[in-house]
Amino acid sequence: MVQLVGSLRKELADSLSACRVLVVGAGGIGCELLKNLVLTGFKNIEVIDLDTIDVSNLNRQFLFQKKHVGKSKAQVAKESVLQFCPTANITAYHDSIMNPDYNVEFFRNFMLVMNALDNRAARNHVNRMCLAADIPLIESGTAGYLGQVTVIKKGLTECYECQPKPTQKTFPGCTIRNTPSEPIHCIVWAKYLFNQLFGEEDADQEVSPDTADPELSWNPADTEARATASDQDGDIKRVSTKDWARSTGYDAVKLFNKLFKDDIQYLLTMDKLWKKRKAPLPLDCEIRNRSVTGTGLKDQQVLGVAGYSQLFSRSVETLRSMLADKGDGAELVWDKDDPPAMDFVTAAANLRMHIFSMNMKSRFDIKSMAGNIIPAIATTNAVIAGLIVLEALKILSGDVEQCRTIFLNKQPNPRKKLLVPCALDPPSANCYVCASKPEVTVKLNVHKTLVLALQDKILKEKFGMVAPDVQIEDGKGTILISSEEGETEANNSKFLSDFGIRHGSRLQVDDFLQDYTLLVNVIHCEDLEKDVEFEVVGDAPDKAPTPPSAQEDKNVANGNKDSAEPSTSSKAPAEQDDVLIVDSDEEEPSSSTMDVRMDSGGHKRKLHDAETGEASAKRQRLDQPSAADEDDDDIIALD
Repeated sequence: MVQLVGSLRKELADSLSACRVLVVGAGGIGCELLKNLVLTGFKNIEVIDLDTIDVSNLNRQFLFQKKHVGKSKAQVAKESVLQFCPTANITAYHDSIMNPDYNVEFFRNFMLVMNALDNRAARNHVNRMCLAADIPLIESGTAGYLGQVTVIKKGLTECYECQPKPTQKTFPGCTIRNTPSEPIHCIVWAKYLFNQLFGEEDADQEVSPDTADPELSWNPADTEARATASDQDGDIKRVSTKDWARSTGYDAVKLFNKLFKDDIQYLLTMDKLWKKRKAPLPLDCEIRNRSVTGTGLKDQQVLGVAGYSQLFSRSVETLRSMLADKGDGAELVWDKDDPPAMDFVTAAANLRMHIFSMNMKSRFDIKSMAGNIIPAIATTNAVIAGLIVLEALKILSGDVEQCRTIFLNKQPNPRKKLLVPCALDPPSANCYVCASKPEVTVKLNVHKTLVLALQDKILKEKFGMVAPDVQIEDGKGTILISSEEGETEANNSKFLSDFGIRHGSRLQVDDFLQDYTLLVNVIHCEDLEKDVEFEVVGDAPDKAPTPPSAQEDKNVANGNKDSAEPSTSSKAPAEQDDVLIVDSDEEEPSSSTMDVRMDSGGHKRKLHDAETGEASAKRQRLDQPSAADEDDDDIIALD
């Protein structure tokens, strides 16, 4: 058996053999972590992951081989680890950590939880479960060459949600539909188009020209009339995009002409849009049965208009067949790892880029933007997994106070270190999760906000709850929302004001799965910005760091937005592999919203707050010049 011997004192080695630990995620970091744990001497490990193995995982998730494609990551990881450490006791769960079966009592079975996740929703949930169970949590993430590890302990450190995270980037509908100016606008349009044709139709993802574009008129009343007119049938029978496409038999030529010729010609009639912009150029159908290839690697080729026209036609035919095989009423789900879906988005996005005078992109580039991907690097995962184990050893030795947040940088800092340790921050008094009495204030229009919107958009999406129960503090204990199925379903279509909720009302929200209670103060407001349904007042939870200026050094950057999906499944729409840094979730792969920089005195400082313009409190750095600098407590200095 391959195992490190003699590297730990006997008391600690015995502790490792006896304790139970939970690893959440068996992807890039998870594979490295499981290997490190058993070789260090951990014997009782439970691992959970909902994902299955994809070919794209094989370049870095070394516990998997080609023969494992399609199988459970957790189960295969267990089997692979047992081959080189047969005495380990490993339990694998092919499941979502947000399944109600994994409640607070489940978490209390462990001495330590280690996250190797790739999305914010699951991270939030594990954070709350560990707080409720009072179990130490080691959080981690990587993004290309960058990485981060931190320790979360109830009452002692910040929790994962103490620091606000940027919200996922969105784009105005009129920009996507009428006036795209960047490749990402065309890629979002193409993903919307996929859903409208083959997936779940969404009125918020319309792709046809927007006749209610406010830029078309300086007169607000005229703009409102346009919007109203666009919703009226008149003598025209309006059909959905999917119904129209189905009526044509998903004819690729008709789809091409509508999307890239007729709709563009219609956009040209909106002449006010093109007074200060270059007008789009409609395309004639160029679908021909002739071979068009580029040079270089297949995914890095740019095929040109003719090539992408043919790719559009082939992908439409393939997706039509896939949809037909599923039967009536079936829908496809867009997945960056599904070749026909990726071909469709690549072709449609590039054709639209050409129409709007943008340089077309390779399939590789579009996949990176469409999936919010930062390429994962095996060595980064290995370094971060090693640091997780070092922090775990401190916790099991009873030295939680010695734990650190550690940043893996791309460039050495002024002390010539790539690994920078920082003292753990104490809990935030304003945190809406780990404060002694969590409380938030929400500004909304009680006459226009539905109970269903309160449940889905505010409590679940914004505040990360799974199954909330809501009671109005009205002296009667009125139950507004119940997690028991069907109990308050009749309330969903009613407005908050129908239940006497008004300015100053207070709602007590409980999530029994997370053992979490939140007090929501309601502020009635009738002048919210257009398309804004609610605002969170105060520090939680939607302030975000501003993007760094080009003049500042970039030592630590963060990855993408993780998906809001409650799992680590590759089927989640915007999910990826291990590309989330603990302090921030930016969607754009090239951005850097959690940079750690060194000022002239060598202190680490956080970015200014996006809303207040004020700098956040400094976190103490532990690599100050001193006589003790050579003993940096498990931190490797690379000179």
